[in-house]
Amino acid sequence: MAGARLPGMTEISEYRQGTPCWVDLWTPDRQASMDFYAGVFGWQYRVAPAEQHFYTEALIGGKTVAGIISPPGGPGDSPLVWVTYLAVDDLDAALAAIAEHGGQSLTGAIDVPGADGIRITLATDPTGAMFGAWQSRTRSGAQVANEPGTQVWNELTTQDPETARKFYAAVFGLEISASVLGDFDYTTIRVDGRPVGGIGAAGGSAQAGWGTYFAVADTDGSADAVRAGGGSVVSEPTDTPFGRMATCADPHGSPFYLMSTPG
Repeated sequence: MAGARLPGMTEISEYRQGTPCWVDLWTPDRQASMDFYAGVFGWQYRVAPAEQHFYTEALIGGKTVAGIISPPGGPGDSPLVWVTYLAVDDLDAALAAIAEHGGQSLTGAIDVPGADGIRITLATDPTGAMFGAWQSRTRSGAQVANEPGTQVWNELTTQDPETARKFYAAVFGLEISASVLGDFDYTTIRVDGRPVGGIGAAGGSAQAGWGTYFAVADTDGSADAVRAGGGSVVSEPTDTPFGRMATCADPHGSPFYLMSTPG
């Protein structure tokens, strides 16, 4: 499920604490993933040098929108997922709060080399979902969002949404809405009253995880591009009150979502 469309922003210079500000893909084959997502979203790329593990920034109109990386280590050492990063004002304070409220940092604080003073950590929440925290000194995250080819919504699904809500509210100062889908356990997370993401109950025995919705101009056409590129459409395009949506997986099985927003 995706929430209401966020206000359109051509270029973003700052993210308030707790707002999803960046996503990157962990993949066993960086070039194959680059080719696939270029075919689906029209991305171009900027590739970092070898000492930065060839970390690849996806670009729309010359502006950064996402990242792609093959993490160090052998195949199977890392999950094949899109990782959502939440903005923080002070990474050290966030690390202390993560530990205090039952989460765990997987990496400690990382000062990203050559990346404009960015400090990040990768962590898990008490329900087992992995996420990132991102402190910026000069660069706040994705320079464009809510437009075709960029992230438009991020949500956590978990078997224990109430524990997750308490954790993210405590660590990031997020506000939690009342249920927005009646009997279905789904709430939005908010900054200054504005919805910036969602937390909901996972179906069946699905593991906890953050999902990324990418805005597209034409959900059906983008779903066709997913298939043409060797990915799969797990859930066919469907009209919803929030836009026409589809659930997809890339050729390596990493899930993501398409959403064309109304109006």
